[in-house]
Amino acid sequence: MVDYHAANQAYQYGPSSGGNGTGGGGGMGDYMAQEDDWDRDLLLDPAWEKQQRKTFTAWCNSHLRKAGTQIENIDEDFRDGLKLMLLLEVISGERLPKPERGKMRVHKINNVNKALDFIASKGVKLVSIGAEEIVDGNAKMTLGMIWTIILRFAIQDISVEETSAKEGLLLWCQRKTAPYKNVNVQNFHISWKDGLAFNALIHRHRPELIEYDKLRKDDPVTNLNNAFEVAEKYLDIPKMLDAEDIVNTARPDEKAIMTYVSSFYHAFSGAQKAETAANRICKVLAVNQENEHLMEDYERLASDLLEWIRRTIPWLEDRVPQKTIQEMQQKLEDFRDYRRVHKPPKVQEKCQLEINFNTLQTKLRLSNRPAFMPSEGRMVSDINNGWQHLEQAEKGYEEWLLNEIRRLERLDHLAEKFRQKASIHEAWTDGKEAMLKHRDYETATLSDIKALIRKHEAFESDLAAHQDRVEQIAAIAQELNELDYYDSHNVNTRCQKICDQWDNLGSLTHSRREALEKTEKQLETIDQLHLEYAKRAAPFNNWMESAMEDLQDMFIVHTIEEIEGLISAHDQFKSTLPDADREREAILAIHKEAQRIAESNHIKLSGSNPYTSVTPQIINSKWEKVQQLVPKRDHALLEEQSKQQSNEHLRRQFASQANMVGPWIQTKMEEIGRISIEMNGTLEDQLSHLKQYERSIVDYKPNLDLLEQQHQLIQEALIFDNKHTNYTMEHLRVGWEQLLTTIARTINEVENQILTRDAKGISQEQMQEFRASFNHFDKDHGGALGPEEFKACLISLGYDVENDRQTGSMDSDDFRALLISTGYSLGDAEFNRIMSVVDPNHSGLVTFQAFIDFMSRETTDTDTADQVIASFKVLAGDKNFITAEELRRELPPDQAEYCIARMAPYQGPDAAPGALDYKSFSTALYGESDL
Repeated sequence: MVDYHAANQAYQYGPSSGGNGTGGGGGMGDYMAQEDDWDRDLLLDPAWEKQQRKTFTAWCNSHLRKAGTQIENIDEDFRDGLKLMLLLEVISGERLPKPERGKMRVHKINNVNKALDFIASKGVKLVSIGAEEIVDGNAKMTLGMIWTIILRFAIQDISVEETSAKEGLLLWCQRKTAPYKNVNVQNFHISWKDGLAFNALIHRHRPELIEYDKLRKDDPVTNLNNAFEVAEKYLDIPKMLDAEDIVNTARPDEKAIMTYVSSFYHAFSGAQKAETAANRICKVLAVNQENEHLMEDYERLASDLLEWIRRTIPWLEDRVPQKTIQEMQQKLEDFRDYRRVHKPPKVQEKCQLEINFNTLQTKLRLSNRPAFMPSEGRMVSDINNGWQHLEQAEKGYEEWLLNEIRRLERLDHLAEKFRQKASIHEAWTDGKEAMLKHRDYETATLSDIKALIRKHEAFESDLAAHQDRVEQIAAIAQELNELDYYDSHNVNTRCQKICDQWDNLGSLTHSRREALEKTEKQLETIDQLHLEYAKRAAPFNNWMESAMEDLQDMFIVHTIEEIEGLISAHDQFKSTLPDADREREAILAIHKEAQRIAESNHIKLSGSNPYTSVTPQIINSKWEKVQQLVPKRDHALLEEQSKQQSNEHLRRQFASQANMVGPWIQTKMEEIGRISIEMNGTLEDQLSHLKQYERSIVDYKPNLDLLEQQHQLIQEALIFDNKHTNYTMEHLRVGWEQLLTTIARTINEVENQILTRDAKGISQEQMQEFRASFNHFDKDHGGALGPEEFKACLISLGYDVENDRQTGSMDSDDFRALLISTGYSLGDAEFNRIMSVVDPNHSGLVTFQAFIDFMSRETTDTDTADQVIASFKVLAGDKNFITAEELRRELPPDQAEYCIARMAPYQGPDAAPGALDYKSFSTALYGESDL
């Protein structure tokens, strides 16, 4: 250090020395190019000069007092160079050459030159400032010299976010004062006139020293004095300006304000270091908190979706049949409501849950955190398994509903057919038992007996003809039993009654025939004409009854071919009517002939034909009934034909739409696959293209809605097959849902790639190279690589798996050729380590996102546990533990409490009361140990 007192004595008493002084040289660093050049041609503004004198003098004295001295007049007290050299030694901490003794001008010039040479050696360029001007007391040059010293030693090293010294100091002020009302720091002059900015700086770092809320913007003098006095008293910052100097100047001097403000910066530099550490910790904690929220959201959404699936599957697996077709159709309508209303939102939730899961895993990988493992039973695979079970239950439930409706429809048809045939049979048997039990033959004449025998033969023929009907009734009852008809009891009861009655009729018929045959030998004469009438009338009557039964027979068809077959059969029946009418006329002619002969021979007939109960009136009545039933049958068949034509129209309409929608969905799925593989342009271009593509898919939804409407019409019409298309509504629904899910997943993959690229600083060229290599080895275009494909992909990118580093010395083709020529093989241990990173679930496949995450992690830097530990150590004042009070003072409230709640007590030998272990907490953040 300069011996100031000895040099001063030399001025007074020592001999003079010769030599000529020269101006100082040296060049100032590039940072000076960003500062205002000192005005050496124009006179300083008087107000600014006054402010600079005060500020620079106070700044110099703040350092000189450390050496036990000070200056009074800045342009006089530095003229001999002694205090100037002393000042430089204090602020630099270095020794300057020994000053020359003597008070002659040449001695002063030499001493000043030594000071200027020292300044120049520090990279400072003193333009036009020479020792002579300083020795001569040139105020302007002296102030300029002091300003360059201030810049070099007090301001130059201030840099925030790679800014220049002045900009860095300004940015530091803006950040520190941003939360304060009425403060807006934009420069180093006007922004400081009201004094609030000075008070805000102090309050930000030492809030106990300033009552900021009591300060008024319209009282700048009080504000400035308050800040200056507090700074001098508590912060050891000397008062460099008077409040009036600043307030009474239109534009305070920028250099004076910068000098003053730099003193505040250096006073709080220790706090700045702590703040930097706190910012790093806050950043890490914010990432961890956000990830925890995402994990909680995933767990909640997964639980809700799985709960919905668990509630829904029992409903779909409930296969208790209903008694009526109306009840089953209501079940089908409830199922359609589930498909249209309840399930689609759950499809979206499932897709969004997978997207959220992938995004969370990406964020965890980007922040160097361990992968998220959902709680047991809530894995994505668990949800997919549950969803698959749900869709299987859906398919089975719908098939069961439709089969059950078919069964009930068949049951209704059979039951009605049973009732109709039973009613016809019961009507026919009515009175037959009484007739067979009648003992009229005991008092009849021979001719009457013969007539009774023939009548009985006709009855037996009629009885045999009705055997088929009884068998049909029994067969229908049996089928109703086999199909579990709900009213089977009454059907069985009625059927049993008919069968019992039929057996009784057979027994009675046999008994009556025996009685008639017993007396037949006593009977001779038969009216052959009546007999012929009876023989022909009976089969014709049976034919008419069968015809009426067939004309009234119910039918059920499902295709246009079936109804056309019935119409053809009916037309064939109608073609036989002319022959039947001629037979009727012939039978009636026999009856008329018998009457004519009786009348001609004056024979008195007893009335009705003794051989048959089938009178001409009955034949005509039944013939008229047949004539009436034919057009009714025509109408019924035509109505059914119209219905089947309508059904066929519905089939063709659905098939036309389905044959358009099905291939469209397939084409879009293939195009999405190509897009996800090719990925041309930047990721933003790809994302924009995919979102446009997604909008075009969503815009296609009305076509699927139209298909749903047509499918509902088909189901309401009870149409169960469609030969015009191979597509079912179920296939198309699943395809549509897969299409929406695929495009959403592809968009999410690109978004995650953008997130990865931006977070890791991956260039577009790197991303394209990664994609090209991945696609090259993804031979089946499945979007994932097997272990061997992944290994080959790493090699193609120049990744040395043996040494876990990238070669960086040759391109992919050269490197590949070198590997082949030298018989290179990848180390199993290292490759297994890499596979455990990119495939934590051991699925045997590596997705493109996992591949990108791995490559970005290998080539970029991220926050590490060691960095976080170092940051906590700064906040803890270099201790191995930290207290809750220190955390609350240095971190935002929510993050401080987050740390306190999770940090274990510190167990080291130097532990203090309430000490917390920040090291284990930091490593736990990165998955290296358990909290």
